Amino acid sequence: MITTTTAKVVLAPRERQVLQGLADGNTMAVVALDLKICHGTAEGYLKLAKNKLHVSETVSAVAVGYATEAIQRPPLLDSEALFLPRDQRDLVPLVAQGMAATQMAVELGRPVADVRKDGRELLSSLQARSRAHLITRAWQFRVLTAGQVIAWLR
Repeated sequence: MITTTTAKVVLAPRERQVLQGLADGNTMAVVALDLKICHGTAEGYLKLAKNKLHVSETVSAVAVGYATEAIQRPPLLDSEALFLPRDQRDLVPLVAQGMAATQMAVELGRPVADVRKDGRELLSSLQARSRAHLITRAWQFRVLTAGQVIAWLR
């Protein structure tokens, strides 16, 4: 049996702020500017956050951050207001794991070109500005849940 809870990860305030800024769809340059720190320092905080969350990709850090409540979960939106074709929906947990298009294509047994096309359409459908922001939007519409993230962490 898989539980949908896991130990809460505690990030330092700046680590949390950098990760939250990226989850909100901002670039690292904007996050650094907003926090009045240099770009390299912001990158350093992100690296520390990833280490604490035991992931290597920013997109995975956002997903694990939400699942472990290391960063504030976004407000939920009406999932009935969103229609995602199955091909796009299937990409969400793979994106959350930090997979590249080629890895997703192998996992799904689909051509890479189709996966890339569906990935672009997924960003558009969720009105996401980046892969990290896609995780936030998927979380808001309940396309990605803590249970799914916890399952691939095990």
